[in-house]
Amino acid sequence: MQTGTSHGGILLPDGSIAAVQLDFSMLENTGRIAREKYHLGGVVQHGASTLPIDVFDQFPRHHTLEIHLATGFQNIIYDQMPAELREYMYLWLEHHCQDEWQAGSTREQFIYRTRKKAFGPFKQELWELSEQEKQPILDALEQQFSLLFEKLNIFNTKEVVETYV
Repeated sequence: MQTGTSHGGILLPDGSIAAVQLDFSMLENTGRIAREKYHLGGVVQHGASTLPIDVFDQFPRHHTLEIHLATGFQNIIYDQMPAELREYMYLWLEHHCQDEWQAGSTREQFIYRTRKKAFGPFKQELWELSEQEKQPILDALEQQFSLLFEKLNIFNTKEVVETYV
């Protein structure tokens, strides 16, 4: 079902992410049916990582089972890595993923849609970043995790997890 999001969000030509109107009632109602009728855990929200942080407290309120957040973490890594490495990776994408550049798309839109593909070929360079280069990435990821843990109400849940895992 489409609740209003898309994987990774939609990058507009001006570089901003398109706003979405997420249908939380659809998440809640579909999850309830999944649990009651089919004895499943609930529903998964894809494409959530580019949503504004202020909506994340709605997911537990509407009994969302799982939320996919990979693009948001990827964005943090790209935003915080050394500019020279980021540009080198982007040039690699332009050379190796040219066939995925959609007509009418800006360079920024092309890069945004394909940049997950550059992590593998540049894994060594990323691992070999100096501690000084890694620290801004780690700090930004820690801040994002903290915000998400608070909004998703998952602080102090170790005992619950240990019961089932």
